[in-house]
Amino acid sequence: RVSPTTAAHVAQEFGDLLWVLDGGPCEVGIESSIVDCTRGHAVLLRPGMLTRELIEAAAGESLLDRDAAAPRASGTLASHYAPRATVQLVSSDVLQSALAQCGEEEASGLAVYSRTLRPDARPDVLMLAMPADAALAAQELFSVLRDLDALGVQRILVEQPPDTPEWEGVRDRLQRAAAAR
Repeated sequence: RVSPTTAAHVAQEFGDLLWVLDGGPCEVGIESSIVDCTRGHAVLLRPGMLTRELIEAAAGESLLDRDAAAPRASGTLASHYAPRATVQLVSSDVLQSALAQCGEEEASGLAVYSRTLRPDARPDVLMLAMPADAALAAQELFSVLRDLDALGVQRILVEQPPDTPEWEGVRDRLQRAAAAR
């Protein structure tokens, strides 16, 4: 499921089974980076907001990518972080084409989360602006997915984030959310 980032999200998950102390929304949003340092070299198991470059500078060595021998770690299943709605991660061009071809009936259950399309690009589709800043996108990502689920959206088209180091954690969470179907 989509990770909780507010006290209200936690309460939704557990109901009356526990008390929740509300310290405000998560400042980062996506979970931390996980690095395995038990095999003689550092391996990035899950990217987070600490970029690969920052971790490599602190470790004094290059990070290896996760491989078949990597230990299990939280949030590393292929289909993790998925809302009930189907998530499709697409390029800006594919997104524009899909919106142009989308019929009125299909538009009613569709939401778009995009950095480049204007919110009024298609008035009959729920259009949400993804922040252009990776840290802000990471902070709001899970909350946006939960909100879209609460609205009953059936399908979410998400514009592929840039292929740059600061977006690696957001890309990872979106790829896992999209793999769930």
